[in-house]
Amino acid sequence: MIERIQQAHAFYCRLTGQRVSLRFDRERLFYELFHAGFTQADLERVIRYLQREIREGRRNVGALKLSNLLQLDRFEEDLNISRVQLYAPKPSSPAPVSPPAPTNPQEDQAARQRALEILRKFRAEHGS
Repeated sequence: MIERIQQAHAFYCRLTGQRVSLRFDRERLFYELFHAGFTQADLERVIRYLQREIREGRRNVGALKLSNLLQLDRFEEDLNISRVQLYAPKPSSPAPVSPPAPTNPQEDQAARQRALEILRKFRAEHGS
């Protein structure tokens, strides 16, 4: 177990660019993490998730402190959140559009004539 903890600690330092000593209290945190069933792959997933969140301004850089990162409840929550897939809601299908009614050439011509008459009146009233 000590070798696994040392490897995980070195991995943490490599991923975060930090150089922190592996004292007894930190060994204990890693021990509890692994004893609870979490793996180094889980550790990597959470670290990468937190780094992304920090870059986006949604998390504080303090989330990567070992004393915060390795708290079992927080770690488990962050791991679960990192796995959540957020999908945009599917766009609702547009209402069916009924095809335009077949046009009647005589009605079309009458509508054009009405539009032209309205335009003539408008121009006459507004001096255009």
